Amino acid sequence: MSDSRLIRCASCGANNRVPWEKLQAGLEPICGRCRTPLSVERKPLTVTDETFAADVERSPLPVLLDAWAPWCGPCRMISPVVEELASELAGRLRVGKLNVDENPSTAARFNIRSIPTLLVFDGGREVDRIVGAQPKAEIARRVHRAITSP
Repeated sequence: MSDSRLIRCASCGANNRVPWEKLQAGLEPICGRCRTPLSVERKPLTVTDETFAADVERSPLPVLLDAWAPWCGPCRMISPVVEELASELAGRLRVGKLNVDENPSTAARFNIRSIPTLLVFDGGREVDRIVGAQPKAEIARRVHRAITSP
């Protein structure tokens, strides 16, 4: 069986399995239920207190959530790495960014005391936490564990 990605239709909410080879070839997938073109998120999604449940807890894909603040130097250092992972793992992983200054409820809920903090969610629950600026290889290694876990 070929490697495929699960993409949720923004129009009808159906989960669609799309072969990875077709995404890499630049073909635009279409929802099997409503025939709407499917959007493959290649950039991090902005997550807020209000959208956390829909964007993270109910995500059909594992989620890498970057808890950051605009004044944080290390946060700005890892931001390009987070964006690269969003692009490289599009369709396999959803990547979100949570500004802790603007969204204190979610930051408090997950006891985020130091930034940057990267939270890895699978099935709506936290499965890993990476605190502080880490090299891309280490972040990718830990994210791949969540993506490939049964």
